[in-house]
Amino acid sequence: MNSYETAGLKQAIVVRVDLKMGKGKLATQVAHASVQSFYETYKLKPNLALKWINSGQKKVVLKVDSINEILSIYKKAIDQGLIVSLIRDAGLTQLEPGTITAVGIGPDYENKIDEVTGHLKLL
Repeated sequence: MNSYETAGLKQAIVVRVDLKMGKGKLATQVAHASVQSFYETYKLKPNLALKWINSGQKKVVLKVDSINEILSIYKKAIDQGLIVSLIRDAGLTQLEPGTITAVGIGPDYENKIDEVTGHLKLL
């Protein structure tokens, strides 16, 4: 068992607040990020995904202020070996098609995710 495995599991969703999305749009982007990131984790690490499901599906929603900041988090998560989903809006309502709105990270071990997102503030 490595040092990460002594911690619990969680998923992190990172959202851009500079886009000033409405509450419904924001909630939808968070949901997209959570589902997509879980699905990717389930495909690549099914035991980890199911352990997270059975442990209460802990998640945290965090905020960033720019495209550069969210892309930096995305890259750091990949470099850390985390499963990450980059969410782009379809452009049907408030945003231009392809606008990056959120990043879903994990689920994975909390300590591993915190190395990437621990400095971010809660939404």
